[in-house]
Amino acid sequence: MRICRKPARNSLCEALRFSAFASAVALLVIPQRADAQQKRFEFTKMVAHWAQYDGDDYLPFIEEAQPDLAQFGFYGAHFWSLAHTEWHKGYPAHLPVRGHDECGKWFEDKNRELHKRGVKVIGHFNVEFLVGDPSGKLDVSGSEVPRGFFDFYRNHWDEKRFGPKPVEDPLDFIEKNADGTLIGSDSYKIGNMREYWACLRNPNWQTVLKAWVKDGVRRGLDGFIANYFYRHNCRCEHCERGFREYLSSRFKADELKTKFKIDDLAAHKFDEIVYWHSPAESTPLRREMLRWSQISNKEVFDEVFVKYGRSLKPDLIVAQWNHLSNFSQIGGDERCLLPADLWGKGEDYLWYSLGASGHYSDIENRYLGEGTLQARYIRGTFEDKPFTLGKYESTRTRVAIAELAANGGAPMGFYTRFTDPEARKEIARYYQFLRRQDSILRGNRSHAEVVLLYPRKAVHEGDLKPVELFRSLGTQLLDEHVLFDVLPDDIATEEQLTKYRHVVRPAEFMKPRSRSGPMYQSESVSRFEADWTVRVSASQPATKADGEFLTVHFVNYNRNEPPKGRDGKPSAGGGIVDEKPIAVSSIAANVILPPGRTVSQIEVSSPERPEPVKVQYKISTGDDWRVEFTMPEFLVYGMANLKLKPVE
Repeated sequence: MRICRKPARNSLCEALRFSAFASAVALLVIPQRADAQQKRFEFTKMVAHWAQYDGDDYLPFIEEAQPDLAQFGFYGAHFWSLAHTEWHKGYPAHLPVRGHDECGKWFEDKNRELHKRGVKVIGHFNVEFLVGDPSGKLDVSGSEVPRGFFDFYRNHWDEKRFGPKPVEDPLDFIEKNADGTLIGSDSYKIGNMREYWACLRNPNWQTVLKAWVKDGVRRGLDGFIANYFYRHNCRCEHCERGFREYLSSRFKADELKTKFKIDDLAAHKFDEIVYWHSPAESTPLRREMLRWSQISNKEVFDEVFVKYGRSLKPDLIVAQWNHLSNFSQIGGDERCLLPADLWGKGEDYLWYSLGASGHYSDIENRYLGEGTLQARYIRGTFEDKPFTLGKYESTRTRVAIAELAANGGAPMGFYTRFTDPEARKEIARYYQFLRRQDSILRGNRSHAEVVLLYPRKAVHEGDLKPVELFRSLGTQLLDEHVLFDVLPDDIATEEQLTKYRHVVRPAEFMKPRSRSGPMYQSESVSRFEADWTVRVSASQPATKADGEFLTVHFVNYNRNEPPKGRDGKPSAGGGIVDEKPIAVSSIAANVILPPGRTVSQIEVSSPERPEPVKVQYKISTGDDWRVEFTMPEFLVYGMANLKLKPVE
């Protein structure tokens, strides 16, 4: 293979021309990290609901869909701030019963019911977002009384359950401005209460989190999904001390002076210690602040959930709920500057929210509102472990499930409306299809011929231009149906890269390539004759217990879109009634086979036609062995299972 280092600006095809001796199709092999000895928890289907999970139809829905995992119930700051208040039914938790004991018992009972149905139960756990007022409301005697979280801590802390209070005054926990005032906001105004943020670096707050973790484990949870991993411009003693210790361990005194104009670290007065910030206003010191914030957040997660949580329950499933959007960096993504050796370490699965970037389509302007590129980035970075994408998608139910299944993720149904009979029917239909394909999907590994490097080194230096190139090049690869992986450039080794036919390095291109021609010569990669609205990927099963297979996944995004709004912007639609997919047929596939393998049979299936249908195929030989076949019509998700055998 030739990995080009000085490509011509106007000729990506020439820059990435495939040399004759490179014939192996890549199967990404990533070095094992220190936590890789833990047994992986693999799953392919999950559900997550913050609302309408208390109805009589919820458990029957679970029985129809048969997910492996349910994110169900609340065990962190939302629960303890709101369960005992008259606003318990409001956003975000929509708690079904008022009272800590009463609502906790309700969750316990449902945990048992979900376990009876073979479902692992993962509790939502808000780690720091507190709703309440330290004081301000007058009681009958005219005294000011605390509300929300502050009422819980002062008046409802149960020492038999939680142990002694770590501090008497809950204001000790709160993030603080430089003048000592509390950092708060009025974003949600639940019960007309303010919101505050506990500082994760505060060891007393970590004691509270551990008490809540212990209580969740006691209530029968299999694990936790932790969210609200933010840090603001907190200037409390723990942040001030922690950041100084970080700088002193990372830089020598002369480096601090040269890089940041810090002459005396111990005496230096910081104007700020920021977290996310505008990339346009970033500086080397601000990025060190963000990097330290993300490292210290991860350290607290590991201390509370990985170390302490697993001391209570060794097989505790732990995950973080983070945000990525369309690769928002420095101003978003809780892991954007996290060192590679900490990224996802010890975690069983990931949740990444796509925000407003992926819940509608605008086909006229070549926008599919998809999460395919993000899915491949997470998959490559997280070593093929399970993940899901949070899309604000209540309309395109089928495609939201299909794109995750096709790219190694687990569909989650967070915004799909299971209370809508039509949506419920399709969720169950697609989940049952995935269940039948479990041996193909569970723990499978990506099969690719090209790798697109994600420019994480540049991000860590504050340069986001290569990210724009990454998005553009990734979209072109998807449009041209190239089988490709994504791998961050700070963990990619030359040994890994030689397993691919082509390596795409965005930083080597001065501007996005135009669509004037295909990215690759046809003889160097597999080919698929399909409309650009179809996405193609491939995988191989985790084991060969049922034989050796290569699976090609097809996801069709074409649809009749809802009318645009008065402002001319695309509509997200009003539910599955507006999904309206348009079936696709006659996709011609010409697939390069793994070295030394040919095909003994090809079966295709889809959720609408789950029974496998054998299709005819043709084998061609040469420098590569290829198989040609045509996909029958399918609606949204089509799967072709190629049964392999050694070449005789």
